This record gives sequence, C-alpha cells and structure tokens, in this order.
Amino acid sequence: MRFLRTFMFAILIAAGFFYFTTYRHGLPQTSDWLSHPQHVELTEAAGNESLDAEEQNNIGVYRKNIGAVVNITSRVMTFDFFYGLVPQEGQGSGFVIDKEGHILTNYHVIADARQVEVTLHNRKKYKATIVGTDKPHDLAIVQIKAPDLQPIVLGDSTNLQVGQKVYAIGNPFGLAGTLTRGIVSSIRQVQEPDGLVIDEAIQTDAAINPGNSGGPLLNWHGEVIGINTMIASSVGQSAGIGFAIPINTAKAVVNDLVTLGRVRRPALGVRTIPIDPEVAKELGLAADYGLLIVQAVEGGSADRAGLRGGTERAYLGNTPIMIGGDLIVAIDGAKVESQQALAQIMNKHRAGDTVRVTIFRGKKKIEVPVALGEAREQV
Repeated sequence: MRFLRTFMFAILIAAGFFYFTTYRHGLPQTSDWLSHPQHVELTEAAGNESLDAEEQNNIGVYRKNIGAVVNITSRVMTFDFFYGLVPQEGQGSGFVIDKEGHILTNYHVIADARQVEVTLHNRKKYKATIVGTDKPHDLAIVQIKAPDLQPIVLGDSTNLQVGQKVYAIGNPFGLAGTLTRGIVSSIRQVQEPDGLVIDEAIQTDAAINPGNSGGPLLNWHGEVIGINTMIASSVGQSAGIGFAIPINTAKAVVNDLVTLGRVRRPALGVRTIPIDPEVAKELGLAADYGLLIVQAVEGGSADRAGLRGGTERAYLGNTPIMIGGDLIVAIDGAKVESQQALAQIMNKHRAGDTVRVTIFRGKKKIEVPVALGEAREQV
C-alpha cells in the first residue's frame, strides 16, 4: 500500500511537470514551420555558360566519329547441359572504314559466329558478312550494304607518347554510342586471354568495358590510333587498365583482309639462333648481337636474295647447330637483337614488300635487299 502511494505521487509530479512546461503552451503544429508560398524562388544560373576549349574538343571528337561507330551482335551455337544446340549472343563494337561498308573490329567479337548483325548509330540494323579474319592480330573485317555510310579517319600510331589524350567510343554493356576519355598510360607488349600477343599495345585509363571491344581509340584530332580489345581487371569491368591494338598493325593487313579474306604474312625464309656477347665471342662473330642464320630455306626469299645459312656443324650446349652463316643485325635500319624483334618487324610488312637486311658475312658488313615471301609457320 505504501509503495502504491509512492508510485501515484510520482505520476502526479510527472503530469504536473508536463502540463506547466508543454501542454499549457500548446503542442507544436506543423503549420507553424511549413509554408505554402504562391511561387517558389529558386537560385538559378545566369544563363548557358559557354563551353571551354577542352569541352568543345570533346564534343567535336564525338560528333565527328559517332556516325561511323557501330554495334556488332554475333550469334553462335553452343551445347546446353543436355547436349542440345542453343543460340548464344555476344556484343562488341566496330567502325566503318570505307563507303563500301567494310567494318573493322576484333576477331574475338565475331569468332565462330553463325550470324552477325550490325546496328548503326541511327538504330538501323543490317545483316553483315564476314569478309576476312586475322586471328594472330585479333582483327576482322565484316561488311554491310547500307547507304550514306560515314567512314572514320585512320590516324598513325607511330610515336605515341605516354600522357597523350585519347578517347574511346563504343557500346559498353550494350549502351550504344558511349564516349570515355583518358590518356595513353603506356606502350607495352601484352598477352590476350587466349594466348595471342599484341606487340606495342596501347595501354589507356579511358574506361573500356565489355562491349567496347572492336571500337576505336581516338587521338585529340578524332583520328583512330587503336582498336580497343581487352581490359586488365579482376572483376570483368574497367579498372582503369585497357589495351588497344595499334592502328598501324591493322592498316598493314586491311588490304589483304578485304581482297583475300586472309593475311599474306611475310617471311624472310630463314631459321636463326639469337646471339649474345658470350656466344659471339665463342664463335668469333663480328657483332655481339643479332640473329645467326642457321638455314636459308631453299627457294625462300632469303635464299633468292643470296643470304647464306650455316655450313659447319657445331654444338650450342647440347644442341647441334650449323655455323658459318650470315649474321642479321638490322632490317631497314632497325636493330634485330632477338627473334621477337624480327617478328615485330615482319608484322609491319606483308608478303611482297622489299626490306633492307643488314648482315655480317665474316667480318664484312653488307646490306642486302630482300623481297619478302609469304609465311606459313616461320617468320
């Protein structure tokens, strides 16, 4: 009973406190702080501010090229869990290179495709024919028949500088006509997921995502300097490291792709071993670098030009070789220090081109013109 009296007394005190401090003055009403004006006053900009020079250039590059960039949808047939054939779609990008409707893209965009469809920027769709493929360079040409096509301007990928501004246009995640901007981050050799090697690949931090493959990488003037082809990412989307194939690599093979459907890859027609200072000293060579011709393939371009292979049997470690042949040290003035360097030089040419091969024959330095043959297995 005593506890109940104490409890009731506490309730009365609390009620009295609430009455004198809150209730007597009235409960807060929303109408006290909400207003309903007849007109809302907004703070607005004075007017359309003019674009700065950089913004104007961005817009100019986009408008100049967007009409030439296309979306490519490829359909392939795959087997499901029950070994039934099911269609599967893939998407990529490409760009128009002439008014005849030839479109340059990546090989992996259309690889194994049963059907290829091209969507232009104006949303019109066309069935495309695969004209030529170059798997080693991850390049392909498809063609559509469409009126009033706008070809893109191909630039020059020679002497690109790290820090140069670049633009990528493509269809990331199927979002057509997307422009991203960045810089040339590096020029390096990279290996694609399927093992293909891209020499002098253009690394960029311009956002490149799935669907950008095959689209153009452009310079400040809106000229194509590369073909966007892959990204380095652990999550399958842009991590600021994308790569493009140099446009000069594509320009060297486009004519063959369009006219022959394949690339007449050039070759010297030689078997060689690389030379380092230690081997050069042991063999008494005139230079401490280069490629020593072990064999000039009979009837090949080097053989026809008079280059000589080895004539004396020897051993390099446990490997038997033929020595006494010509030592290649340069081609067209470019130093040849490895078989990889030779392959890179060959990639810039095609069968039928003539190159100047600098050799040492004994101690005598000679320059020999060689008309390149067509490669099969060798470089």
